[in-house]
Amino acid sequence: MDQAERPPLPEDAERDTGSPEPGKTEQEPLLGRFSRRAFLTQLGAAGVAATAGTLHAAASGAAEPPEEASEEAGAIPVTLLVNGQEYHLKLEPRVTLLDALRERLHLYGTKKGCDHGQCGACTVHVNGRRVNSCLSFAAMHQGDRITTIEGLAHHGELSVMQQAFVVNDGFQCGYCTPGQIMSATALMTEPIGPSDDDVRAAMSGNICRCGAYTNIVTAVQEARKASTRT
Repeated sequence: MDQAERPPLPEDAERDTGSPEPGKTEQEPLLGRFSRRAFLTQLGAAGVAATAGTLHAAASGAAEPPEEASEEAGAIPVTLLVNGQEYHLKLEPRVTLLDALRERLHLYGTKKGCDHGQCGACTVHVNGRRVNSCLSFAAMHQGDRITTIEGLAHHGELSVMQQAFVVNDGFQCGYCTPGQIMSATALMTEPIGPSDDDVRAAMSGNICRCGAYTNIVTAVQEARKASTRT
């Protein structure tokens, strides 16, 4: 068969990317396959439609994020007695005592260190006993007496332990100091032996990355002696 007389093939449709000759209509896609022109035309139309839909949604406000709730979902009423003052809060049940003190009551003296109960920076007193506030839920302490570092001073006068830390330079960067002082204050009423090693063992849950342990032990021992004399 002469090449001029052969029937058109699908490959001819793919090669046909130019304008049709005058007086002829554009060839329809063959064998269910699109020409590149038809494909690009439909792709452009789809893109315009998608863009128009997005702009319309934005203009009508349908795509705006929902407003944040005024309070946390599932929040429960919690009453905390901190440093002698009663606070009425609404907290999600999983909020730790540490986060409640810092983020809700703005008592920033209690520090967040490891947040895993390993460094002691978050130590506070609950009913006179020292606890790691990062490991305790705030909702568990309704009715308890909670004391933070801000509650140790009375009428602007530092406690005996706070004064001993200042006099003996029991700190360097100061980040762990509130937890150190809270633990040291609590051990004054605990059955701790008299030696420096006894103090070190009792304070082992409080880590000082600066390494001020020698001065910390000296401060604790001085405060213990001062409290004994009084």
